[in-house]
Amino acid sequence: MDLFIYLGLFVVSLFVLIKASDFFVDAAEAIGLSLGISPFIIGVTIVAFGTSLPELAASIVAVLSGSSELVVANAVGSNITNIVLVLGVAAIVSGNIFLKHNIMDTDMPLLIGSAAFLYFVLADQVVTKMEAVLFLLALIIFIINSAMGDRDEASDRTPVQLKQYLILVLAGVFIYFGATYTIVAIKELSILLNVNQEIIGLTAVALGTSLPEVAVSVSAARKGKAEIAVGNILGSNIFNTYCVMAIPALIGDLTIPDGIVSFSLPFMIFMTLLFAYMIHSKKVSKWEGALLLLLYVFFLMETLKMGFE
Repeated sequence: MDLFIYLGLFVVSLFVLIKASDFFVDAAEAIGLSLGISPFIIGVTIVAFGTSLPELAASIVAVLSGSSELVVANAVGSNITNIVLVLGVAAIVSGNIFLKHNIMDTDMPLLIGSAAFLYFVLADQVVTKMEAVLFLLALIIFIINSAMGDRDEASDRTPVQLKQYLILVLAGVFIYFGATYTIVAIKELSILLNVNQEIIGLTAVALGTSLPEVAVSVSAARKGKAEIAVGNILGSNIFNTYCVMAIPALIGDLTIPDGIVSFSLPFMIFMTLLFAYMIHSKKVSKWEGALLLLLYVFFLMETLKMGFE
């Protein structure tokens, strides 16, 4: 009976976390437009950060509740899920993804650099406060680079109503409670199922918190806006690497499980390089999307195998 209770709590709290993040993103986007921030910058920063908000909220609560191993599991697992699942589904749904703009000059090298940076930081299974600060500095550089790429005129500003600010605040409150009870459910489920918490973080939590990326990217791909879909994946992964790792590391000490360093992290590096290879041709076919989904199944099977060994 306890298993079903906490499983239900996990599903409900994760749903609240995701929906609250969705409202937060919509309100933040409306406020950003009212301040004259360009849609491009909003997409790369506010939307990318907003879709990574569930990962950040869950990771902060995990550190505060003494389950810091969930932080790196959530960040690495979400980065893998964003590429293999989100891009895979988007490519299959849209038939083929075609890119008009070249993101190989700056954006993709920044993503690869963030993955390499994370690998070297986690190699000794310790994240120092200085490394966390470096993560945040790297994130600031990424945001500045994105901001310099596009500007919006004041005449394009869209008025925003007071309710958007209220929605922003209320959404933040629900994000807090959604994240809190998601972590509570994970801790209890890991005990009942006798599974390491990082395994749940790499699979169930990573999948659940990546649902906003799935929704945004698939919707964009169906509307023929492939740049938004790919940009959302790219931006979200950079935010996951830098922000989701840095802020919890500044709050408390992070536990880095052996399985993350030996399998999950190298797999994330491989998928990031494969992502770059696919995007290099400015096209992701539905068959490549199917391959990505197969790789996701492989990742889940290997991760679950580690959890029950």
